[in-house]
Amino acid sequence: MGRSLPDSPNLPVPIRSSPLGRLDELAAIPEEEIWLAKQKSKQTRRAYRLDVRHFVRALDILSIEALRQVDHRAVIAWERMQREQEGAAPSTIRRRLAALSSLFKHLVKHGAASRNPVVDVDRPAINRDEGSTAAFSKAEARKLLDAPPADTLAGLRDRAILSVGLQVGFRRAEIAALNVGDLHQNRGFDALRVTRKGGRREALAINPQAAQRIRAYLDIAGHSDQLDAPLFRPLRGNAKPLDAAGRMDPDAIDRLVRKYAAEIGLGRGYSALSMRATFITTALENGAQLEDVQKMAGHRDPSTTKLYDRRHYNPEKAASFFATD
Repeated sequence: MGRSLPDSPNLPVPIRSSPLGRLDELAAIPEEEIWLAKQKSKQTRRAYRLDVRHFVRALDILSIEALRQVDHRAVIAWERMQREQEGAAPSTIRRRLAALSSLFKHLVKHGAASRNPVVDVDRPAINRDEGSTAAFSKAEARKLLDAPPADTLAGLRDRAILSVGLQVGFRRAEIAALNVGDLHQNRGFDALRVTRKGGRREALAINPQAAQRIRAYLDIAGHSDQLDAPLFRPLRGNAKPLDAAGRMDPDAIDRLVRKYAAEIGLGRGYSALSMRATFITTALENGAQLEDVQKMAGHRDPSTTKLYDRRHYNPEKAASFFATD
């Protein structure tokens, strides 16, 4: 049996201080772990790990050596299984294939695999002109913003989180990564510093109500003077164990949105990403320029921002409404 495949790859620590020992230990690290560790974003590392783990478990791959020997037939079988048995969305399948392809590109580059088996596999087509994320209407967004109670710590925290999502447009991971000191003033306007994908930092002016809600939460939470501490903190009773650093899990923000969406009478299909689609659509609808919305959303390409634009979706103008009774 070859080396077992690590379930959660991480670089071993600590590395011994001896120069020869350090080189020996570095040389022993599997390239799969090097590939994962070189990804700059924590969220990317997590997503890649889960996507490759899905492949490994689906094909019952038990060793690193076996993983490196897979060919296009194994990848084709995996793609078909996702599509026909799991009913996975085309975007999910494409993402998983991209993660596996990234791994094998690294392995080939460093001599750990002979070729990339993903290049011979057709990826499912997706509509690049229109996204599928459901957005809230303006009235629904207003109800959602006011759904959490304003007289409890949990309610004030959730009101602030929803405001950052709906009125600032940050990703759930970006919301979870905010520190207290990220809320500041720049040229007399409230602003938030945000860590984008890839680790780049930006400071952006924010909606005054979002700033007011963050401060209302901090006044009750009692950690407003801890500038380097997490801004939004998990509460006991979360589905996952509390983070050692006191930071919320991005998945908890997703659950939070679903919870309050249900409370205001909305069905399934809404998530934290719906806040982002709502922000982009509403900002464009109210006259913001595409390049300004793109910057606020943290997109490198305006075509990505356009995927979240739901202005064209107006059920009241659908042809079906004008059909005869």
